[in-house]
Amino acid sequence: MPETTQFMFPFKEITALLVKQQDIHEGFWGILFEFAFTGGGVAIPPAANAVIPAAIVGIPRIGIQRFDTENPLTVNAAEVNPAVEPASQ
Repeated sequence: MPETTQFMFPFKEITALLVKQQDIHEGFWGILFEFAFTGGGVAIPPAANAVIPAAIVGIPRIGIQRFDTENPLTVNAAEVNPAVEPASQ
């Protein structure tokens, strides 16, 4: 059987994992991408001697951000990472 070399995750699953990792128990949270933009000249096949201007977009970091209301890209921290009640003594 071939070795698995790639795993893909939906945005909500990544958000839920990050909410748990940050120990967040309330609010609506969604994925956040930081973009870095620059430009340059890019050679295009088949005429590799032709260079055209191009926009280059990098993603240096991803994170999560709190939202005031629920939307299709958010998770409810109270559902995906409920607070643990202390045991009664």
